[in-house]
Amino acid sequence: MAERIRRVGVVARSTNRDAVHTAVELADWLARRNLEVALDETTLRARRGRDAEVFDAASAYDLVVVLGGDGTLLSVARALRAGVPILGINLGTLGFLTEVARTALYPSLVRVLNGEHSLEQRALLDVTVRRAGGRGASLRAFNDAVISKGALAHIITLALRVDGRLVTRFRSDGLIVSTPGGSTAYNLSAGGPIVHPQLPAAILTPICAHTLTLRPVVVPDKGPIEIQLETEGEEVVLSVDGQDGSSLGGGDSITIVRSAASVQLVRVTGLGFYDSLREKLRWGG
Repeated sequence: MAERIRRVGVVARSTNRDAVHTAVELADWLARRNLEVALDETTLRARRGRDAEVFDAASAYDLVVVLGGDGTLLSVARALRAGVPILGINLGTLGFLTEVARTALYPSLVRVLNGEHSLEQRALLDVTVRRAGGRGASLRAFNDAVISKGALAHIITLALRVDGRLVTRFRSDGLIVSTPGGSTAYNLSAGGPIVHPQLPAAILTPICAHTLTLRPVVVPDKGPIEIQLETEGEEVVLSVDGQDGSSLGGGDSITIVRSAASVQLVRVTGLGFYDSLREKLRWGG
Protein backbone atom coordinates (compact mmCIF):
# COMPACT_ATOMS: atom_id res chain seq x y z
CA MET A 1 0.00 0.00 0.00
CA ALA A 2 2.99 2.32 0.50
CA GLU A 3 3.38 2.64 -3.27
CA ARG A 4 -0.26 3.61 -3.70
CA ILE A 5 -0.60 6.31 -1.04
CA ARG A 6 -0.12 9.57 -2.85
CA ARG A 7 -3.25 11.55 -1.98
CA VAL A 8 -4.33 11.97 1.64
CA GLY A 9 -7.40 13.69 3.05
CA VAL A 10 -7.21 15.17 6.55
CA VAL A 11 -10.37 16.03 8.49
CA ALA A 12 -10.36 17.51 12.01
CA ARG A 13 -13.23 18.11 14.39
CA SER A 14 -13.84 21.79 13.71
CA THR A 15 -14.83 22.65 17.31
CA ASN A 16 -11.71 21.07 18.83
CA ARG A 17 -8.67 23.40 18.81
CA ASP A 18 -6.28 20.56 19.51
CA ALA A 19 -7.68 18.59 16.58
CA VAL A 20 -7.33 21.52 14.18
CA HIS A 21 -3.81 22.34 15.40
CA THR A 22 -2.80 18.70 15.02
CA ALA A 23 -4.28 18.63 11.51
CA VAL A 24 -2.18 21.65 10.52
CA GLU A 25 0.97 19.93 11.80
CA LEU A 26 -0.01 16.72 10.05
CA ALA A 27 -0.55 18.51 6.73
CA ASP A 28 3.00 19.90 6.90
CA TRP A 29 4.36 16.46 7.84
CA LEU A 30 2.63 14.87 4.84
CA ALA A 31 3.68 17.64 2.47
CA ARG A 32 7.34 17.15 3.44
CA ARG A 33 6.91 13.57 2.20
CA ASN A 34 5.67 14.83 -1.16
CA LEU A 35 2.13 13.62 -0.62
CA GLU A 36 -0.89 15.49 -1.96
CA VAL A 37 -2.96 16.78 0.95
CA ALA A 38 -6.61 17.86 1.10
CA LEU A 39 -7.85 19.62 4.25
CA ASP A 40 -11.24 20.44 5.70
CA GLU A 41 -12.10 24.14 5.51
CA THR A 42 -11.46 24.92 9.19
CA THR A 43 -7.96 23.43 9.06
CA LEU A 44 -7.27 25.14 5.73
CA ARG A 45 -8.07 28.54 7.26
CA ALA A 46 -5.91 27.76 10.31
CA ARG A 47 -3.01 26.94 7.98
CA ARG A 48 -2.98 30.62 6.92
CA GLY A 49 -2.58 30.60 3.19
CA ARG A 50 -0.30 27.63 2.71
CA ASP A 51 -1.36 25.74 -0.39
CA ALA A 52 -3.64 22.75 0.03
CA GLU A 53 -6.69 21.32 -1.63
CA VAL A 54 -10.11 21.51 0.03
CA PHE A 55 -11.27 18.10 1.22
CA ASP A 56 -14.18 16.68 -0.76
CA ALA A 57 -15.74 13.47 0.56
CA ALA A 58 -16.85 12.51 -2.96
CA SER A 59 -13.30 12.62 -4.34
CA ALA A 60 -10.83 9.74 -4.53
CA TYR A 61 -8.18 9.49 -1.80
CA ASP A 62 -5.68 6.79 -0.97
CA LEU A 63 -6.16 7.48 2.74
CA VAL A 64 -8.28 9.77 4.92
CA VAL A 65 -7.07 10.68 8.41
CA VAL A 66 -9.78 11.79 10.85
CA LEU A 67 -8.79 13.66 14.01
CA GLY A 68 -11.45 13.86 16.72
CA GLY A 69 -13.77 11.35 18.28
CA ASP A 70 -16.04 8.64 16.99
CA GLY A 71 -18.68 11.23 16.04
CA THR A 72 -16.28 12.97 13.65
CA LEU A 73 -15.34 9.67 12.06
CA LEU A 74 -19.01 8.72 11.69
CA SER A 75 -19.85 11.89 9.80
CA VAL A 76 -16.89 11.45 7.43
CA ALA A 77 -17.41 7.72 6.89
CA ARG A 78 -21.06 8.05 5.85
CA ALA A 79 -20.22 10.66 3.20
CA LEU A 80 -16.92 9.24 1.98
CA ARG A 81 -16.47 7.65 -1.40
CA ALA A 82 -16.68 3.84 -1.18
CA GLY A 83 -13.45 1.96 -0.63
CA VAL A 84 -11.36 4.83 0.81
CA PRO A 85 -9.48 3.66 3.95
CA ILE A 86 -9.97 5.75 7.10
CA LEU A 87 -7.44 6.12 9.91
CA GLY A 88 -9.07 7.46 13.07
CA ILE A 89 -7.01 9.44 15.59
CA ASN A 90 -8.73 9.59 18.97
CA LEU A 91 -8.94 13.10 20.40
CA GLY A 92 -12.32 12.39 21.98
CA THR A 93 -13.27 10.18 24.92
CA LEU A 94 -14.20 6.53 24.41
CA GLY A 95 -12.96 6.00 20.86
CA PHE A 96 -14.21 2.60 19.69
CA LEU A 97 -13.69 3.63 16.05
CA THR A 98 -10.76 6.03 16.43
CA GLU A 99 -8.30 3.53 17.85
CA VAL A 100 -5.00 5.47 17.52
CA ALA A 101 -4.03 7.82 20.37
CA ARG A 102 -2.70 11.31 19.63
CA THR A 103 0.75 10.32 20.93
CA ALA A 104 0.90 7.45 18.41
CA LEU A 105 -0.16 9.53 15.38
CA TYR A 106 3.15 9.76 13.54
CA PRO A 107 4.50 6.28 14.35
CA SER A 108 1.16 4.89 13.17
CA LEU A 109 1.26 6.89 9.95
CA VAL A 110 4.78 5.70 9.22
CA ARG A 111 3.54 2.14 9.54
CA VAL A 112 0.58 2.84 7.26
CA LEU A 113 2.79 4.44 4.62
CA ASN A 114 5.03 1.37 4.82
CA GLY A 115 2.06 -0.96 4.37
CA GLU A 116 2.25 -2.31 7.94
CA HIS A 117 -1.46 -2.29 8.71
CA SER A 118 -4.71 -4.11 8.04
CA LEU A 119 -8.12 -3.02 6.78
CA GLU A 120 -11.30 -3.81 8.68
CA GLN A 121 -14.56 -3.65 6.77
CA ARG A 122 -17.61 -2.26 8.56
CA ALA A 123 -21.22 -2.56 7.39
CA LEU A 124 -23.50 0.39 6.66
CA LEU A 125 -27.29 0.55 6.63
CA ASP A 126 -29.38 2.22 3.93
CA VAL A 127 -32.41 3.84 5.54
CA THR A 128 -35.41 4.82 3.41
CA VAL A 129 -38.35 6.84 4.74
CA ARG A 130 -41.67 6.49 2.95
CA ARG A 131 -44.25 9.11 3.80
CA ALA A 132 -47.93 8.36 4.04
CA GLY A 133 -48.35 11.18 1.51
CA GLY A 134 -45.90 9.61 -0.95
CA ARG A 135 -42.76 11.68 -0.35
CA GLY A 136 -39.58 9.98 0.83
CA ALA A 137 -36.02 10.41 2.03
CA SER A 138 -32.85 8.29 1.99
CA LEU A 139 -30.19 8.24 4.70
CA ARG A 140 -27.16 6.10 5.52
CA ALA A 141 -26.19 4.82 8.97
CA PHE A 142 -22.84 3.64 10.27
CA ASN A 143 -23.92 2.98 13.87
CA ASP A 144 -27.69 3.09 14.06
CA ALA A 145 -31.06 4.39 12.98
CA VAL A 146 -33.27 5.43 15.90
CA ILE A 147 -37.01 6.08 15.93
CA SER A 148 -37.94 7.98 19.07
CA LYS A 149 -40.77 10.06 20.47
CA GLY A 150 -40.26 13.72 21.28
CA ALA A 151 -39.65 14.98 24.79
CA LEU A 152 -43.30 15.88 25.40
CA ALA A 153 -44.89 13.19 23.23
CA HIS A 154 -46.84 10.21 24.53
CA ILE A 155 -45.82 6.59 24.08
CA ILE A 156 -45.92 5.50 20.41
CA THR A 157 -47.02 2.36 18.57
CA LEU A 158 -44.70 0.72 16.03
CA ALA A 159 -45.22 -2.28 13.76
CA LEU A 160 -41.99 -4.21 13.11
CA ARG A 161 -41.44 -6.59 10.20
CA VAL A 162 -38.29 -8.47 9.19
CA ASP A 163 -37.94 -10.01 5.73
CA GLY A 164 -41.63 -9.39 5.11
CA ARG A 165 -42.86 -11.18 8.26
CA LEU A 166 -44.49 -9.46 11.21
CA VAL A 167 -42.32 -9.66 14.33
CA THR A 168 -44.44 -7.57 16.68
CA ARG A 169 -46.63 -4.54 17.08
CA PHE A 170 -45.60 -2.74 20.26
CA ARG A 171 -45.84 0.42 22.32
CA SER A 172 -42.65 2.09 23.51
CA ASP A 173 -40.59 5.27 23.45
CA GLY A 174 -39.00 4.07 20.20
CA LEU A 175 -36.69 1.55 18.55
CA ILE A 176 -32.96 1.34 17.81
CA VAL A 177 -31.80 -0.53 14.70
CA SER A 178 -28.05 -0.96 15.04
CA THR A 179 -25.21 -2.36 13.01
CA PRO A 180 -22.87 -4.76 14.84
CA GLY A 181 -20.27 -2.00 14.84
CA GLY A 182 -22.79 0.33 16.46
CA SER A 183 -23.78 -2.18 19.13
CA THR A 184 -21.42 -0.48 21.61
CA ALA A 185 -23.10 2.91 21.09
CA TYR A 186 -26.73 3.85 21.92
CA ASN A 187 -27.76 0.20 21.64
CA LEU A 188 -25.52 -0.70 24.59
CA SER A 189 -26.84 2.18 26.71
CA ALA A 190 -30.42 1.02 26.02
CA GLY A 191 -29.68 -2.52 27.23
CA GLY A 192 -28.94 -4.13 23.89
CA PRO A 193 -26.26 -6.80 23.35
CA ILE A 194 -22.67 -6.29 22.26
CA VAL A 195 -22.24 -7.94 18.85
CA HIS A 196 -18.94 -8.61 17.07
CA PRO A 197 -18.60 -6.05 14.25
CA GLN A 198 -17.88 -8.69 11.59
CA LEU A 199 -21.18 -10.55 12.02
CA PRO A 200 -23.79 -10.12 9.22
CA ALA A 201 -26.52 -9.01 11.58
CA ALA A 202 -28.68 -6.13 12.77
CA ILE A 203 -29.76 -5.49 16.37
CA LEU A 204 -33.33 -4.40 17.14
CA THR A 205 -33.55 -2.78 20.58
CA PRO A 206 -36.83 -1.31 21.88
CA ILE A 207 -36.56 1.85 23.95
CA CYS A 208 -38.55 1.52 27.20
CA ALA A 209 -41.06 -0.95 25.77
CA HIS A 210 -44.47 -1.06 27.48
CA THR A 211 -44.31 -4.88 27.36
CA LEU A 212 -41.59 -6.17 29.69
CA THR A 213 -41.12 -9.40 27.71
CA LEU A 214 -40.15 -7.48 24.56
CA ARG A 215 -36.37 -7.77 24.53
CA PRO A 216 -33.62 -6.87 22.01
CA VAL A 217 -33.44 -9.20 19.02
CA VAL A 218 -30.48 -9.94 16.71
CA VAL A 219 -31.56 -10.71 13.14
CA PRO A 220 -29.78 -11.45 9.83
CA ASP A 221 -29.13 -8.29 7.85
CA LYS A 222 -29.91 -9.84 4.44
CA GLY A 223 -33.67 -9.17 4.62
CA PRO A 224 -35.31 -5.74 4.89
CA ILE A 225 -36.31 -4.41 8.30
CA GLU A 226 -39.54 -2.43 8.09
CA ILE A 227 -40.99 -0.22 10.82
CA GLN A 228 -44.29 1.60 10.50
CA LEU A 229 -45.41 4.37 12.82
CA GLU A 230 -49.06 3.72 13.72
CA THR A 231 -49.48 6.62 16.14
CA GLU A 232 -51.07 9.84 14.91
CA GLY A 233 -50.50 13.36 16.17
CA GLU A 234 -47.31 12.84 18.20
CA GLU A 235 -43.83 14.27 17.75
CA VAL A 236 -41.66 11.40 16.44
CA VAL A 237 -38.18 11.63 14.94
CA LEU A 238 -35.90 9.34 12.95
CA SER A 239 -32.22 10.02 13.68
CA VAL A 240 -29.23 8.43 11.97
CA ASP A 241 -25.98 8.16 13.95
CA GLY A 242 -27.29 11.02 16.10
CA GLN A 243 -26.37 13.44 13.31
CA ASP A 244 -28.94 13.34 10.50
CA GLY A 245 -32.65 13.03 10.93
CA SER A 246 -36.20 13.42 9.75
CA SER A 247 -39.55 13.97 11.45
CA LEU A 248 -42.18 11.22 11.14
CA GLY A 249 -45.96 11.24 11.00
CA GLY A 250 -48.62 8.60 11.45
CA GLY A 251 -48.55 6.02 8.65
CA ASP A 252 -44.94 6.75 7.70
CA SER A 253 -42.69 3.72 7.30
CA ILE A 254 -38.93 3.13 7.41
CA THR A 255 -37.18 0.39 5.46
CA ILE A 256 -33.64 -0.55 6.50
CA VAL A 257 -31.31 -2.83 4.53
CA ARG A 258 -27.60 -3.56 4.58
CA SER A 259 -25.91 -1.16 2.19
CA ALA A 260 -23.92 -2.34 -0.81
CA ALA A 261 -21.31 0.19 0.34
CA SER A 262 -19.10 -0.33 3.38
CA VAL A 263 -16.43 1.51 5.36
CA GLN A 264 -12.79 0.43 5.56
CA LEU A 265 -11.05 1.27 8.83
CA VAL A 266 -7.26 1.20 8.99
CA ARG A 267 -5.94 -0.84 11.90
CA VAL A 268 -2.34 -0.46 13.05
CA THR A 269 -2.29 -1.08 16.82
CA GLY A 270 -2.75 -4.84 16.65
CA LEU A 271 -5.56 -4.61 19.21
CA GLY A 272 -8.65 -6.67 18.42
CA PHE A 273 -12.31 -6.23 19.26
CA TYR A 274 -12.02 -8.02 22.61
CA ASP A 275 -8.99 -5.94 23.54
CA SER A 276 -11.06 -2.82 22.89
CA LEU A 277 -13.89 -4.09 25.07
CA ARG A 278 -11.51 -4.72 27.98
CA GLU A 279 -9.86 -1.33 27.62
CA LYS A 280 -12.80 0.95 26.70
CA LEU A 281 -15.40 -0.66 28.97
CA ARG A 282 -12.89 -1.35 31.75
CA TRP A 283 -13.57 -5.04 31.91
CA GLY A 284 -11.23 -7.16 34.02
CA GLY A 285 -8.32 -9.18 32.65
